[in-house]
Amino acid sequence: MEISLNLLVNAVVSGLLLGGFYAAVTVGVTISFGMLDIVNIAHPAFIMAGSFVAYALNSAWGLDPILVGVGAAPVFFVIGLLVYQIYFYAFERRGEESMQGLAFFFGLLFVGEVSLTLVFGVDYRFVEAPYIGPSLHFGFVELPLRMLIPCAVALIMVAVLQLYLGRSFIGRAILAVSQDRLALQLMAANPARVKCIAFGLSIATAAVAGALLIIIQPVEPSIGRDYIGRIFAICVLGGMTSFPGMVAGAMLIGVAESITATFYGPSWAPAVAFGFLLLTLAIRPAGLLGR
Repeated sequence: MEISLNLLVNAVVSGLLLGGFYAAVTVGVTISFGMLDIVNIAHPAFIMAGSFVAYALNSAWGLDPILVGVGAAPVFFVIGLLVYQIYFYAFERRGEESMQGLAFFFGLLFVGEVSLTLVFGVDYRFVEAPYIGPSLHFGFVELPLRMLIPCAVALIMVAVLQLYLGRSFIGRAILAVSQDRLALQLMAANPARVKCIAFGLSIATAAVAGALLIIIQPVEPSIGRDYIGRIFAICVLGGMTSFPGMVAGAMLIGVAESITATFYGPSWAPAVAFGFLLLTLAIRPAGLLGR
């Protein structure tokens, strides 16, 4: 009984730390899909790009991967602006963003994956940092720093974005374009420009999320596909536009996966997590903190 209790507590703690990381990979989709109604299925490709940027600079100059991710965020922001401009003029402006836009992002996903494979190959890559190996111990509870630090960074990033959206003019405009586009136009704001900035912001978060991913585990270009369903599920579970709801949903999915993997094996973890999602949405279709 004691062993089972110890395993359960550690599984819950590990799930919460994992959920913090899931929040980092989902926050960009919450902006693009939840607030802008853009189904950016290629978001995991940008996360993988962030991972390999962190790997390249860490292996070449020994730079801390988190600092690399934060430093690369402005570059990814500009890339996001360019991607949205292509998407807008090719699809959204003509009202063809539903199927054609989805196909565009599918193509972008595979182009990104193939490009990373051509440059880095299919071998797993990893980074080195002082906090990747050690753990903190509180009694029988173990807190691996390679999970604790990414969780903390992820929650800080989400909190900063929440403050930015709630207290800046551009941030409030981003929230407005997701709720009432006409009212935003009446305030002399350009919805397309606001969406462009918001989409760039969503891609900027991928740089940080990618750096956190390669801290947690070695990566190779195709593993981004493993997160496609999970991040959209967390976004829906959280209520689409709610950052607090998204964090809560990420934590719940993380705990469900961790407990299942600990007691029943990792192969059951995704099924149980998505089953939990379906059950939650059956009880509350708007998500945890949806309107």
